[in-house]
Amino acid sequence: MRAIIQRVTKASVTVGEEQVSSIGRGLCVMLGISVEDTQKDLDYVVRKILNLRLFDDDNGRPWTKSVMDREFEVLCVSQFTLQCVLKGNKPDFHGAMHAELAQPFYNSLLETLRCSYKPELIKDGQFGAYMQVTIQNDGPVTIDLTSPTSPSDPKQEKNRSKGPSESGREKGAPRSKPDPNASSGADGDVSSEREP
Repeated sequence: MRAIIQRVTKASVTVGEEQVSSIGRGLCVMLGISVEDTQKDLDYVVRKILNLRLFDDDNGRPWTKSVMDREFEVLCVSQFTLQCVLKGNKPDFHGAMHAELAQPFYNSLLETLRCSYKPELIKDGQFGAYMQVTIQNDGPVTIDLTSPTSPSDPKQEKNRSKGPSESGREKGAPRSKPDPNASSGADGDVSSEREP
């Protein structure tokens, strides 16, 4: 899972002409769910969102307080485009979890955030909608976070233990290619592999 975490003075989500969510001081978090994400990835990202020390303390000491310490708000926005891989200049979203699976996964993440913190301080956009997100970044402070078990993090990929199918694979054996008809998790897929 990939998350872009921004410290904000305010942020809001609008769908059409209607504002569906807004926060004051806190964090705006864009979340990209991968086809390989599990509960372990979800737990890691929730823990980091709530515990990253991105705020000053009462004496103005920077990087000492988390969103929970300061009792600030969190606005989450599902953003499958964070799982993009470029093929030349064209984005490919086959690494994103399909919407039918991603929505309950995203809802579970929101519920975990609410159970771990104050539910009234956790807001979200509208899953699957075309949203206008307004962010007033504070600092600016932006953290790019990838869960350790995510294959999209090359630093972590080499440290991952091999699964049964990988450990039993002989050297030089061909790897299976990704299914070009796999879903991107979004309407209007602009994958370079998908047929119209």
